[in-house]
Amino acid sequence: MTTRINCSGTHRHIGATIMVSTPPTIAEGKHTDPEIAASGETGFKSDPVKRFDDLEKGGRLAGLHGVVALRGGRIVFERYNDGNDMKWGQSLGNVRFGPDTLHDIRSVTKSIVGLLYGIALEEGRVPGLDEPIVAQFPEYADLAGDPQRRRLTIRHALTMTLAMEWNENLPYTDAANSEIAMEQAQDRYRFILDRPILAEPGRGWIYSGGAVALLGTIIERGTGQSLPAFASEKLFSPLGIDTTEWIRGQDGKASAASGLRMAPRSLARIGQMMLDGGRTDGRAVVPESWLEQSFQPAAMVDIGWPGMHYGYLWYLGEEAITDRTGTYGERFIAALGNGGQRLFVFPGLDFVLAIAAGNYDSPDQWRAPAALLYEVFLPSLTAT
Repeated sequence: MTTRINCSGTHRHIGATIMVSTPPTIAEGKHTDPEIAASGETGFKSDPVKRFDDLEKGGRLAGLHGVVALRGGRIVFERYNDGNDMKWGQSLGNVRFGPDTLHDIRSVTKSIVGLLYGIALEEGRVPGLDEPIVAQFPEYADLAGDPQRRRLTIRHALTMTLAMEWNENLPYTDAANSEIAMEQAQDRYRFILDRPILAEPGRGWIYSGGAVALLGTIIERGTGQSLPAFASEKLFSPLGIDTTEWIRGQDGKASAASGLRMAPRSLARIGQMMLDGGRTDGRAVVPESWLEQSFQPAAMVDIGWPGMHYGYLWYLGEEAITDRTGTYGERFIAALGNGGQRLFVFPGLDFVLAIAAGNYDSPDQWRAPAALLYEVFLPSLTAT
């Protein structure tokens, strides 16, 4: 089965004129990479290598840069391809990818910000989910005086149910795209909070990078740290993610919506931590209770993937799996980013899949990740 994913939130492009790159963030403490499973001990019921090679030979994995799959916390499949790449819209030319090569993860960044909010909330450094979001920006007293805006909460931002006008369906080269308009605004937070309110908050889902930008700065204000510094200390370093890069907009703020760059192995580690209930090496990194809340359906989403829901900045779905016993539903958690960036976590299969690709803004960017998921890995895990 091949499913088309056509989500407005995965089409991310920012022109170089409003892009400022930050140096890589080096986390303290050196950790070893995940163990690579021995041949024959991967847990696959059938060979994914042949399936992958057949797809690649058929030209169906064009633009794929890297794939890392974990099962039981070990690397059971890993592949890298050279290819043209970009950094937030700026061409990098042809890149030779490997285990340590950083890659844009685009809107997958949003889901990681969701984890960071949970960490900060557990430490009592950010407001609770039912607090009004406009109250966290006292500099906008005029907006806080609007009764409708005072009804908008942090929970609404985490679930993208603010019901505020926001349109990322336009090309990211178009200044009318809300994400681009936010980046070019003199004051991005006033721009976001001043959007017209279209309906009752909490009911409908409107994809919004602006909602995540608000959450990112609330984390920064509450912790007294930049978003990259807080992420490095509280999430990346404990997971052994030693090198990341977080791109900043023209106002110097790290882009909470799409600015993170990391290697696919690092992204897979985040997925494994989620499988392990928020822990790594016996240490709690993300509160398990926060993960449980994050992965509860809060809104239905229309991204061309039937039955998809949204939690706290994570997509939630269920795939029909057929084996010798019949057909059953396999729950999964996902983060999606422009160009084919993907993180899939299948708790029932003890499986994590991280994908990096360079098909930015392409209408067919969904094809390679879908082929990998549905024609390589799920059949190899469930079919003999």
